[in-house]
Amino acid sequence: MSPAALRTQQIKLAGRRQISLQRARRRLTLAMAVFGALTLLTGARLTELAIDFGGDAQRGGNPWQVRGERAAIVDRNGADLARSFQAFYLAVQPHKIVGNPQEVAREIAAVLGERDPADIEAELTSNGAWRYLQRRVQPEDAVKLKAIGEPGLVIGREWERIYPNRTMAAHVLGYSNIDGIGQAGLEREMNKRLSDPKRIDQPLALALDTRVQHTLVRVLAKQIEKHSAIGGAGVVLDARTGEVLAMTSLPVFDPNAPGQGTADARFNRATYGVYELGSTFKTLTMAMAMESDVVTSLSQAYDARHPLKVGRFRINDDHPQARWLTVPEIFMHSSNIGTAQIAEGIGAARQQKYLRALGLLDPLDIEVAERGAPLKPDNWGKISTMTISYGHGLAVSPLHIAAAYAAVVNGGIYRQPTLLKLGPDDTPPGRRVFSQETSDTMRRMLRLVVTKGTGSKANADGYRVGGKTGTAEKPKNGGYARKSLVTNFAGVFPMDDPRYVVIAMLDEPKGTKDTYGFAGAGWTAAPVVGEVITRIAPILGVDPSTTEDVDLTPLLAQVQGEKAGG
Repeated sequence: MSPAALRTQQIKLAGRRQISLQRARRRLTLAMAVFGALTLLTGARLTELAIDFGGDAQRGGNPWQVRGERAAIVDRNGADLARSFQAFYLAVQPHKIVGNPQEVAREIAAVLGERDPADIEAELTSNGAWRYLQRRVQPEDAVKLKAIGEPGLVIGREWERIYPNRTMAAHVLGYSNIDGIGQAGLEREMNKRLSDPKRIDQPLALALDTRVQHTLVRVLAKQIEKHSAIGGAGVVLDARTGEVLAMTSLPVFDPNAPGQGTADARFNRATYGVYELGSTFKTLTMAMAMESDVVTSLSQAYDARHPLKVGRFRINDDHPQARWLTVPEIFMHSSNIGTAQIAEGIGAARQQKYLRALGLLDPLDIEVAERGAPLKPDNWGKISTMTISYGHGLAVSPLHIAAAYAAVVNGGIYRQPTLLKLGPDDTPPGRRVFSQETSDTMRRMLRLVVTKGTGSKANADGYRVGGKTGTAEKPKNGGYARKSLVTNFAGVFPMDDPRYVVIAMLDEPKGTKDTYGFAGAGWTAAPVVGEVITRIAPILGVDPSTTEDVDLTPLLAQVQGEKAGG
């Protein structure tokens, strides 16, 4: 072959190679494009399946979208009290059903159990665009339902609320419905905060301490059972800040299944129930009298030799001493006669002023939806002034009285109670009701009741407990039922440096052989406070002491004899 022909042949071969390379590149490009398209289609299908199986939260714009995620609720130490998680549901889009509705209904019923196939079939053939068949489907059942392969069925996820401690603090927490909307308690009152999308990942920290809560519930429940009471309530309150460390109402319900609880179990006796709380009010009356200079000396004495006649009413003492009583004696013997005379000196106007300042004439501003309004007399005259002074004629909640006692012992400052955890610099300034001097004297008076008076069974060795008993008959048919009692004890510890208020209330307790048939507060409510304090003091960092205490000498100098009536 000539050199010219050879060059021509080489050019042809090079051209063919170039054409082959170009053809290969086009084929490779086409293959890559096809592969990319398949990848996109696969991804789109997987996304579609994820949407179908992954829940309503991704179903943007659809009329059946469910929004249920809520921020977690934790106690002051970070322990979970309420939390949201994604659960499965089964729904149907009837217009997309392709199989035989009767057969599909039977398959669904076989998986779910306890469902009538006929009812399911009616849902599958309905005219609606979307219907829930069942919510809270178990994960293993969701897999079986998906395996049915019916395009008209939707197995997805939605947010569900759980309360891991079950009944603990149920009345405080409340509950939310299946759509994630608060229905009771703090869940309802704080619904906006808990469902705020910008704060979902920020747990709401409560003042509650689950350790203290557990102790309060256990001790109170034991006493309710022992005395066959129909219910009860308890509160542990920080006297300095107003934080509620524990609060319970018994009987109780499970917020995971609130519909299974009775109406009585869902009723919050601690904040919504209002009761005439009896002689616990005498503490407030004494503080008012000292602050308004009605009582200027502990040696002041009042005639308690006979029942006090006021119009057609007679005021009697449960522990009659039948003699003149000094101020400390009136308090430690829980004399209605002496307290009523002191209240007469205070007068209706001043009494109302102080009670309002102590938050006892209005519903509490607390973070639960259930807040009881105090029941007040329509005609607040002389008789009402006298009876209210010892806890009859004005009905308030146990939390009301806890907050009032905090003001009496903490130096005289009233602070609204709160269920939210406060930071070191977040304690509200509150409002001054009593002077430091009045507060100091009342601390001694409350300690005297436990050491020598009607509250001896609330004593807890080493923890310098002070407090006051309260026993009241429940109103009935325009009068009072003598055998239907509300008993309560308002306790404080340690009295030399008050830190915590503990309230125990029993609704209609019965006497037992151990109490010689008596059902008064000294026998039924006071022991609860004593045991609770013994158990929670170490948790709260309060050390026992056999040397520290308030000085009762000024009071004992005004007490006749060494021992008071119990």
